[in-house]
Order: sequence, then C-alpha cells, then structure tokens
Amino acid sequence: MTWSIIAKDSETGSFGVAVTTKFFAVGALCPHGTAKIGALATQALVNPLYGIDGMRFLAEGRSAEEIVAVLIAQDPGRESRQLHVIDRDGRTAAHTGRDCIDWCGHLTDKGVSVAGNMLAGPNVIEATLETYKRRIDLPFADRLLAALDAGQSEGGDKRGKQSAALKVWRDEPYPMLDLRVDDHPEPLQELRRLHGVAHERFLAFMDAMATRSNPGGVTDRSWIDQRASEYQARLASRT
Repeated sequence: MTWSIIAKDSETGSFGVAVTTKFFAVGALCPHGTAKIGALATQALVNPLYGIDGMRFLAEGRSAEEIVAVLIAQDPGRESRQLHVIDRDGRTAAHTGRDCIDWCGHLTDKGVSVAGNMLAGPNVIEATLETYKRRIDLPFADRLLAALDAGQSEGGDKRGKQSAALKVWRDEPYPMLDLRVDDHPEPLQELRRLHGVAHERFLAFMDAMATRSNPGGVTDRSWIDQRASEYQARLASRT
C-alpha cells in the first residue's frame, strides 16, 4: 500500500511528510518526524518500530543511509517493507523490499524522497517528485499536497483511495501541522479542505504556542486574531 513524499524545506528548514493510500488511517503509522532532526515514512507491510528506532537514530545525528541500513538489517521481514528517511542535513536514503507488490520503488534526491508500492506505475512517484521540485513558488505544505495530487493524477494506488495525511515540523518537537483523513472516498481533496480550514485560525494559534525560546508563547488574543487574518488573506490570494 501507499506512496509518500518526505522533504526538508530549504527555505525554512521545516521537515514534512505527505502520504496517501487505499488503506485505513495511514497517518496513524506511516509518517514520523520532528524539527531540526529529520523525518521518515514506513510503509508496505508497515513496521512501526522503524518510526520509533529511526527517530532515535536521527536524534543521535546518524545519516539517512546508515539508518536505513541498520533498520532493515535487524528486521527479518525487511523484504516486505518499504522505508525512506531524510536526515537533518537533507540527505535521503530508501529501501524497497523485493516482496513489495508492484508497482513499487523509490526516488531519492537532496532534500526530498518519494516512495510507493501497489501503484499504477512508476509515473506516480516520478510525477510526485517532479511536481515537488518544480513548484518552488508554493509554501511548503502546499507544495507537498501538490506533489501528491500530481501522483494521483497518474493513477496513484492501483486499488483506489481511502486515507491521507500531512505532517509538518517547523522549529519545535511538536508538529505545527498534523492533518489526517482516515477514511474518505476522496482523501486528498478532504486533506486540502482541512488545510484550508487550518488557515481560518489553527495556524495562527500554532504560531502563538509556547516554544523553547519563548516558554510563555503569545497570549495576546488580538495578536492571534491579526495573525489569523493574515493567514486567511494569503490563502485567498492563492485561490
């Protein structure tokens, strides 16, 4: 099941994972990440321990290539797994087991990786990567969504559609954006709708959250109101 894109935004340093599949609640198990450290996605026959151990290795400063090698070496089920990782420096590495169901494969580049299985064909991940690299005009989250839309236009998961997720980590250990569509006939459309709703007030609220450098956060509600208006205006300008 599944195809996903993991990336580091060269402008902000944010990490993100966007994923969709014909399977229930893909956001519950596949995407993992945190700010300033890296991100990964585990898919096909998911191994949740890849996420737990992989994030620990990223925190230790290990490279993406080393992390993939270590994780699959200790997993007897590796040939049924798919994994890709991006580290703090934007280096990427991936594994597609030989027992993953066709079409399956991955494409890695500096700052971005795309991987998928049970796909309509290689054009799915090719279009996903090409669109992400081309749409540098978009904000990071929109760029990830545009990339998945491009892959879906090439057939996506050959079994159909069901769930999708988008997670973005900016400066803090908690995600600044964490959207999930667990069961929907058009999960990418619903994910976009939720992303639009987030612009109404949620993104401004996240900007006001407590941080390591500002433990009190922003408690001025008029500041939050103004910030929300700015987000809404930006969204309107793009639609």
